[in-house]
Amino acid sequence: METYRAILKGNRLEWTDTGPVDLKPDQPVEVTILDEPDQTADRRKRMAEALEKLAASDAFSEISDPVEWQREIRKDRPLPGREV
Repeated sequence: METYRAILKGNRLEWTDTGPVDLKPDQPVEVTILDEPDQTADRRKRMAEALEKLAASDAFSEISDPVEWQREIRKDRPLPGREV
């Protein structure tokens, strides 16, 4: 017996890693449901908290024009070790 990790989406299993090779379409399987908490909601909450802290810190207050700042950041620069 081999073990594979998958996520149940509706009535289908979606392999998270490499799935089984040469699996017949009507192959019987046994599924064990893991009691792992949904990390997506927790991750979103932590991201929102981090962004709120960043906003409260005025980390980017010296940037008067965000559009111009972004244009300046995106300008092409010579790659290190290459002559222009």
